[in-house]
Amino acid sequence: EVQLAESGGDSVQVGESLRLSCAASGPTYSAYLMAWFRQTPGKEREGVAAIYTGGFKTYYADSVKGRFTISKDDNKNTLYLEMNSLKPDDTAVYYCAAEGPPGWSVGSIPWNQIDEYKSWGHGTQVTVSS
Repeated sequence: EVQLAESGGDSVQVGESLRLSCAASGPTYSAYLMAWFRQTPGKEREGVAAIYTGGFKTYYADSVKGRFTISKDDNKNTLYLEMNSLKPDDTAVYYCAAEGPPGWSVGSIPWNQIDEYKSWGHGTQVTVSS
């Protein structure tokens, strides 16, 4: 199992930007998805974005398309989430996930299928105030 540590969460104003980082200890193979999920109290955890570096593909929730960008630095074994034009609805705990489904399987397996990811971080809080 891969150990994941998120950082970068903060309290910001509407319209501002943040970059989240997720440092991975252990192999994160390019054939398998890594992703960001988020959760607010009383709601189910939802997929925000995922990346399949082996296939140069990224996936996004409709609510963040055009505002968020997921990327991965393989040399640093670190996953990022660049978040721009933040809204109050983006307030949540953000979780990094690794050892997801194989990239070639997306289509038959949703990229945001929570139980397909084996490793999870402890989360970082993002709060957006108006």
